[in-house]
Amino acid sequence: MVFVAENRAPSEEPQRPRTKKKRTARNVLLGVVAIFLVVAVGAGVYAFNLASSFNSKSQKIERAFPDDAGRPAKGQEGATNLLLLGSDSRAAALGSAEAGDASDQRSDTMMWVHIPADRKNIYMMSIMRDTWVEIPGHGEAKMNSAMALGGIPLVVQTLEGMFDTRLDHVAVVDFEGFKAMTDALGGVDVNVPVAFNTNDFSFPEGKQQLTGEQALAFVRERKAFSDGDYQRVKNQQVFLKALMAKFLTAETLTNPGKISSLVDNVSPYISTDESLDAAAAGGLALGLRDVRSSDVVSFTLPTLGIGTSTDGQSIVLRDDAAIDGMSKALADDSFGTYVQDAGLTKAP
Repeated sequence: MVFVAENRAPSEEPQRPRTKKKRTARNVLLGVVAIFLVVAVGAGVYAFNLASSFNSKSQKIERAFPDDAGRPAKGQEGATNLLLLGSDSRAAALGSAEAGDASDQRSDTMMWVHIPADRKNIYMMSIMRDTWVEIPGHGEAKMNSAMALGGIPLVVQTLEGMFDTRLDHVAVVDFEGFKAMTDALGGVDVNVPVAFNTNDFSFPEGKQQLTGEQALAFVRERKAFSDGDYQRVKNQQVFLKALMAKFLTAETLTNPGKISSLVDNVSPYISTDESLDAAAAGGLALGLRDVRSSDVVSFTLPTLGIGTSTDGQSIVLRDDAAIDGMSKALADDSFGTYVQDAGLTKAP
């Protein structure tokens, strides 16, 4: 049971002190996980030359999925669903999470990516970290608790249960890869929607080019906004579109040296399930060869606003009606139609 509270940003849970590097990594959301799709497409463009590099430098998740019994059946033929996660670090906590063990790792960075069978679009749905959900075996809790309670398999099990849809692949991206990607592209041009300042940078409203360090600050900042995580997610979506736009240009895609550098530099910061190797990524990229930045739709899972749990936590209330509609749309591969009809394609 929850009680709706005032329209304010969810508060942080008490935590042990962390290093600045770990705090930075915790707060990277949409932008960081986008690296995987970009590198996968890049590997596909020059698959024969880059497959070995991607396979040898990227990491494999020891246990990505829960036991097959009880998982949803495979979905519509041809459609693909991926879970993309951002990591705190590549240290012991992440290793435990990738092995399916409980740890102090939390998954603040979470996106469900749906690629329809016709391969005409990519739908990237951000899930608010404080969304109040049913975590199998643990009752109701914030979505970002699933990683700490049972590692990546429990995150997958929780989301598959929510949407009654099987995930085909899982990828985890370290924040260092995010910076490497941005800098390897020579910076990313972003149209800042709302002016704000961080400890190290100032972001005036309007168009400006961001370096990797600046982009990291842009997508992680929360405290500068009255609505906290909501504006942060909007900024992440703005940056993601800009990142994809910079990558999906003739200047980048026709430059073998730049593509090779991107894959070489970013692959070490990516972990994937066993089946998502360069061959699978290349096949996916081939199907997406005609996709441009305007075909990438990013949005946030609808919610019912901010509430308070019975034990006093500030939480994001899930919208069960929206989740039910999405579940049906995922089942019959009409997700794009649902997203458009629900008005989720509006620019952030």
